[in-house]
This record gives sequence, structure tokens and C-alpha cells, in this order.
Amino acid sequence: MPSLETAAKKPVNLSLNEALVQESRAYCGNLSAKVEELLQAYVVSERQARQQHRQQAQQAVAGWNALHDAAGSYADGHSTL
Repeated sequence: MPSLETAAKKPVNLSLNEALVQESRAYCGNLSAKVEELLQAYVVSERQARQQHRQQAQQAVAGWNALHDAAGSYADGHSTL
């Protein structure tokens, strides 16, 4: 899969607030480049947040498993099996 920087460009249609688009043109000449820059930053941020969430979940599971290995389960003393 190509990286975000090297991937081919594809024309897309966006529905944006017309007044916002008009005002944004005063701040940037290339609206497509600015939207791509902001979208790329968003994607990188989301990717990092999801990776961090996965790591936290893995740590929680490892901690729970370690507690279970050390102390067993409350249900172990009440099992009818």
C-alpha cells in the first residue's frame, strides 16, 4: 500500500459550506492542497490514537491475565464443575 505522501491523486466531490469556501480562499490559494494537508494530519492523528488504544487494551489484558494467574478467579471457589 503506498504511503499517504506517494499515493496517486483522485478527484473527489465534497459538499462544503459555500461561505466557508469563499472565506478560505482569502487564506490559501490552493484549497485542495490545504484540505489534503489537513486530512492527512487527521488520518495520522487517528492512526496514532487507535494504535495507542490497542496498546492500552493489550496492557489491560496482560494485567488481568497476570492477576488471574497469581490469584485465580473468584468463581473458581464457587464452581460446581
